[in-house]
Amino acid sequence: MTTTESADSGENGGIGNTGDEDTAVRGVTGDPGEARRVRVTATRLRVLVGVSGWLALAATAVPGPSPLRWIPVLLFVLFGPGCAALYPQPGGLASGARLEAVALAAPISLSLGVLTATSLFLVKGFSEVAFLVSLAVFTTVVAALPGLPLPAARRGAVEPGRRRPLGGSAT
Repeated sequence: MTTTESADSGENGGIGNTGDEDTAVRGVTGDPGEARRVRVTATRLRVLVGVSGWLALAATAVPGPSPLRWIPVLLFVLFGPGCAALYPQPGGLASGARLEAVALAAPISLSLGVLTATSLFLVKGFSEVAFLVSLAVFTTVVAALPGLPLPAARRGAVEPGRRRPLGGSAT
């Protein structure tokens, strides 16, 4: 890694981020010729979250109690619907709002899973396929919409260096 790259990575959050919705991954050896960037944009995140339910459903075709069957289903039920509902936020998120979104993804997903399972039990139509298809359809539709507004994002969860003085003067 060259001196310029290390200075840039320190200023932009430690991993060379160029924006709120981009993530950069650099080579492990630090060789300037090996450095590469993988960008995860808001659109790619939405597509990944939208497809995750269908991948979990496809994983149920694996025979037996294999980890290749239950791990994708568990991860989808735990995080898929919540991530679709919360990400990506318009205009990006400050660090406080990012932490809030990560902390809320699992409880929202589990709540939606419980509501889906309860509804399917009430209509006597519960099965693994019906449960996963219902959550996958919900996740796919919601992933195409903007994320739910978060309280920390509305309060303007500011970075530590951007706070205003308490006295009210702007000096």
